[in-house]
Amino acid sequence: MTGWLPVAPCTPDGCARHTGTVRAPLSAALLLLSGCALVLLGVACVPLVRLLGAGPRRRLTRRWAGAVPQAFGVRVRVRLHAPDRAPGGGELVVANHISWLDIPLVASVLPGRMVAKREIRCWPLLGSLAALGGTLFIDRDRLRALPAAVRTIATALRSGSRVVVFPEGSTWCGRGAGGTFRPAVFQAAIDAGATVRPVRITYRTAAHSTVEHPTGSAAGAVAFVGADPLAASLWRVVRAAGLTAHVDVLAPIPADGEDGRRALAHRARTAVLGPEEPRRTGLSGRSGQTAVASDRANRPAESVHH
Repeated sequence: MTGWLPVAPCTPDGCARHTGTVRAPLSAALLLLSGCALVLLGVACVPLVRLLGAGPRRRLTRRWAGAVPQAFGVRVRVRLHAPDRAPGGGELVVANHISWLDIPLVASVLPGRMVAKREIRCWPLLGSLAALGGTLFIDRDRLRALPAAVRTIATALRSGSRVVVFPEGSTWCGRGAGGTFRPAVFQAAIDAGATVRPVRITYRTAAHSTVEHPTGSAAGAVAFVGADPLAASLWRVVRAAGLTAHVDVLAPIPADGEDGRRALAHRARTAVLGPEEPRRTGLSGRSGQTAVASDRANRPAESVHH
């Protein structure tokens, strides 16, 4: 384990399963084709989109990113618990991490510069496109590289950019308590005087659409953990019927630095997943009553994307 690459206990065999209603293979195959076609279309348009101004580019990115989960058969519900940030200031967006679907979901609501491991920069095609999209590549495998990574993120935040990171450092299946929010990235927010914006991502099936808890009841279908092949994850998602992704954009947290990066990471983690309990063997986590009570005390406006 390193500062940027913690290990989750989740495994494909133990966590990435769907036991609910499934689509017919033909319907699932059509969704798979439509989803992949939309992704490839977005990839092909990146050079042209970069020629646009910041405003049109941001709007197109949000629309495309929001359409990707829907093309794979996943409905999206977005709830804004607080107004958008004031213009001119940097913003660090931090979210829990369950699936590859998390990336377009966050981009559809709060598009920004993603933080990714440096190995992605060398991937054929996708690496170059990620670089064109402003991705910040960092070395997560060496603790000595942490100061440079923090400086890179802080510089982006000082410029007024929105930076998106998944501070758990690894995907978790979503059925348990989740991972610890690694504090290093929060030091970048403190150094830049940026705002931290917590985002909660949950997945549910139609049968459990009224259940409100941080871990979600359909996480097994979308969980992309361990050595799970991407193809297997894609097929599992399109086969699962009635999936809904819930994106809760929570109230911002000022990064004033008074309490330090660990306290800031703890506050953000509590907002997203609830208070962290001592790590146990297995995946039996808390039920999230604290976060639920907070949600019910402040009912937000909800938008539904079909």
